[in-house]
Amino acid sequence: MDDIELVKLADKARENSYTPYSHFTVGAALLTQDGTLYTGCNIENASYTPSNCAERTAIFKAVSEGQRSFSAIAIVGGREGEPAQGFCAPCGVCRQVMHEFCDLDSFRIILGTSDGSTRVFTLGELFPESFGADNIA
Repeated sequence: MDDIELVKLADKARENSYTPYSHFTVGAALLTQDGTLYTGCNIENASYTPSNCAERTAIFKAVSEGQRSFSAIAIVGGREGEPAQGFCAPCGVCRQVMHEFCDLDSFRIILGTSDGSTRVFTLGELFPESFGADNIA
């Protein structure tokens, strides 16, 4: 699966977003080490804090099905009903969840737009000096 295909899946996942408050839809496509794909969308709630980002939706779906090894995630976000034109980076909470399951140096975060433009980062580049399991020991 190449980056452009992953971005297209993330853009398609935006269609399932539930965003009656922000009207900002986000889709994610997560690739596991064994090649399995999981998609997610953002899901809002009137109380705000129970809302869930697309990235965490995809990761939690994968983890709930026994997956623990991930290689990349594509993220596409933009105003509801419009093509995604700018890059949408994961929030801090999503970066923390990624750190729980993904390698800082090899896990790739692909930010995409609806026209197929991409920017690629490792988790370590987007989450330097992060807190993880090694800090708890």
